[in-house]
Amino acid sequence: MDCAALEVGAQGSQMSVRQLSITSTDLVERARVLFEELELEPMDSRIELLNEIRRELHKHSPFASEPVDCVLWVQAEDVTANDYNPNAVAPPEMKLLEHSITEDGYTQPIVAWPHNGGFEVVDGFHRHRVGRESVTVRKRVLGRLPLAVLSDSRHDRGDRIAATIRHNRARGKHQVAKMSDIVVELKRRNWNDEKIGRELGMDPDEVLRLTQITGLAEMFADQEFSTSWDLDTVDETEVKLEDEGADEDEA
Repeated sequence: MDCAALEVGAQGSQMSVRQLSITSTDLVERARVLFEELELEPMDSRIELLNEIRRELHKHSPFASEPVDCVLWVQAEDVTANDYNPNAVAPPEMKLLEHSITEDGYTQPIVAWPHNGGFEVVDGFHRHRVGRESVTVRKRVLGRLPLAVLSDSRHDRGDRIAATIRHNRARGKHQVAKMSDIVVELKRRNWNDEKIGRELGMDPDEVLRLTQITGLAEMFADQEFSTSWDLDTVDETEVKLEDEGADEDEA
């Protein structure tokens, strides 16, 4: 290829870059003009329109497979807690979390699944609580919560439980007693030890130990135990007979 051809090729590349730059600038400017119209909408309508715009942007994003690429602001009443979270936060840490969100804002979205026309929390139960219960935070976020929504392709309760446990265990937070309850529930849903270990990040020994904790408790749950002896109620005659027996042995 001669020098003239190389020069023409270079000029063509430069033109393409300039055209792309002009197109991008034009696109952003047109979007800016459209977004200014949002200011004319009532607040709730504006938030819902922004959520729809985020969904559309998410469809065209190279990161469309990542839930955090699309954070939606959802009415707090439409977000419910799950009933299996084994993670617990002590009152001082809960107050610190509220203080953190009050001072720094929400820096992490709540992770949720679509559920019964609303959303169920997978991770972020305590962030969810702060948004609902803290007067200061609730007022600031207009009664809404920031949600990163997981794919709704896995509807099974076992899948939702596994997702919650993975989030908790990745942070090293879970309670053994509740974890054992969850393992037993997954077994009742016909999950074998291999699948439980794979989905919850456990080795076979841990799965076995957690199964045994609840298994033993359930085994004795309905058993009646005899009343322990009360020394004050022991028959004096029985004590006397035992003493006499002891004396005869010594003789």
